[in-house]
Amino acid sequence: MSVYNIEDFGALKNSGMLATEAIARAIEAASEAGGGTVYVPAGTYYTGAIVMKSNIELNLNPGAILSFSTNPVNYPAVECRWEGVKQQVHTPCIHGQGLVNISITGSGTINGNGKAWWDVFRNRREELKYPRPTLIGFDSCQRVTIKDVSLMNSPSWTVNPVGCYNVTIDNLSILNPADSPNTDGINPESCTNVRISNCNIDVGDDCIAIKAGTEDTMERIPCENITITGCTMVHGHGGVVLGSEMSGDIRNVTISNCVFKQTDRGIRMKSRRGRGGTIEDIRISNIVMEDVICPFTLNLYYFCGPRGKEKYVWDKNPYPITDETPCFRRIHFANITARNVHASAGFLYGLAEQYVSEITFTNIDISMARNAIPGHPDMMTGIENMNNRGFFLGNARDVQFHQVSIENHEGPAFYIENGEAIEIINCHSKNTSKQEKLVEQVTVSPSEQNVCP
Repeated sequence: MSVYNIEDFGALKNSGMLATEAIARAIEAASEAGGGTVYVPAGTYYTGAIVMKSNIELNLNPGAILSFSTNPVNYPAVECRWEGVKQQVHTPCIHGQGLVNISITGSGTINGNGKAWWDVFRNRREELKYPRPTLIGFDSCQRVTIKDVSLMNSPSWTVNPVGCYNVTIDNLSILNPADSPNTDGINPESCTNVRISNCNIDVGDDCIAIKAGTEDTMERIPCENITITGCTMVHGHGGVVLGSEMSGDIRNVTISNCVFKQTDRGIRMKSRRGRGGTIEDIRISNIVMEDVICPFTLNLYYFCGPRGKEKYVWDKNPYPITDETPCFRRIHFANITARNVHASAGFLYGLAEQYVSEITFTNIDISMARNAIPGHPDMMTGIENMNNRGFFLGNARDVQFHQVSIENHEGPAFYIENGEAIEIINCHSKNTSKQEKLVEQVTVSPSEQNVCP
C-alpha cells in the first residue's frame, strides 16, 4: 500500500501554520502514482479547503486533528448545490467533484471551527458573499466511503454528498452545538445507493435529511435506495427528515434500529405546493424515541424556504394537480416506541387536492409527557401550539392504524379531518385524565379548516 505522510510534504503539526499546500502536494503525489493513502499523523494541522482526487484515501491517525481555517479566503467559490439549487458557494472544507473511489477514514477528528461562520450568519449575514462551506461535500462522485472519523463544529451542513452513486457512511461521530444554525448531520442529496450506519449524531438542525432538489433545480434527480440503521440521534430539529427539497423524488428508503432523543420531530416528511416530486416506498421500523415534540409528521403545507408564505402554499382550497403538486404515498411505520411526547402523537396533513395516502402504523406505543411543553407538531400556517394531542389526520386516504396505543392524551386519540378509508384496528387509549374519545372524524369545507381542533 502506498502511503503519503503529509509531514513528508511540509505539513507542520501544532504550529498554527497552514498545511493546505502540503496536503495538496501529498494528494497530487498519490494521484500521480495511480492512487494511495494520504496519511495524517497524530497532532493538529491547520488547513484551508482540501480538494480530493480519484483513488485517494484520506486517513486520520488516532489523535490527528484537521483544524479548518475560519478565513473565507481559504475557501474559494465553486459551483455546487446549496439548499437544492446550483450556485456559487464557498468550497467545502473537504471537497471533490466527479471523482471515483474516494475515502475519508481513521479515528482522528475533523474540526470545522464553525463558530466564526455561525456568528457572521446570525449577526452580519450580508457580509457572506457566498453560502457557508459544508464540512465534507462531494459532488457527482462514485464509490464514496466516510468511516470512523469524528466530525465537529461544521460551518453548515456536515456531510453532504450530492448526485453521488454508491456511498457508505459508517461509524461517524458528529457533534455540533444544539444552537448552531443549519448544521445538519448527514444530508444525501439526489444520490443513489447510500448506506448510513452506526453513527452518533448530535447537531443544531436535522440529524439526517434526505433531499432531491427544489423547483428551482434544473436537473430533477431522485434520491433513492437509501438505508439508515443503527444510529443514535440527539437534539436537532428532526431525527430523520425527508424533504422539503424533494422535487426530484425520494424513494426506496429504509430506516431501522435507531434511537432518537430530544430531536424535536422524529420521522419528518415535509413539502409544499410548487415543489412537485413524490416521496414513496418508505419503511421505518424498530425505533425508540424520547422527549420529542411529535414522533411522526407528514406535512404538505410546510412554509419555510423561498415563496413559502405565498397564498398558493398555505391556501386550504384545492388547486389543480400539476407537476408542481407534491405527493406522499406508500409509507409504513412499525415497532416504534415514543416516550415523553409533548405536542402530538402524530401529524399527517395532505393537500386539499392531493391527500397523503397508503400509510400504515403497526405496533406503535406512544406516551405523552405528564408536564408537556406546548409546541407546533410541524411548521404550517394556521397551526397553534398544542400539547398532549393524539394523532391528527387532515386530507388523508387509505391509512391504517393497527395495535397503536396512546397514553395520557387529551382530546380524541385519533382526530380525522377529511379522511377516506381510515382503519383503526385494536388501538387503545391509556391513562387519560378523563374519558376521551378514541376516534373523532369530521368533514369540513376548506374555509372551515383551521388544523387546531
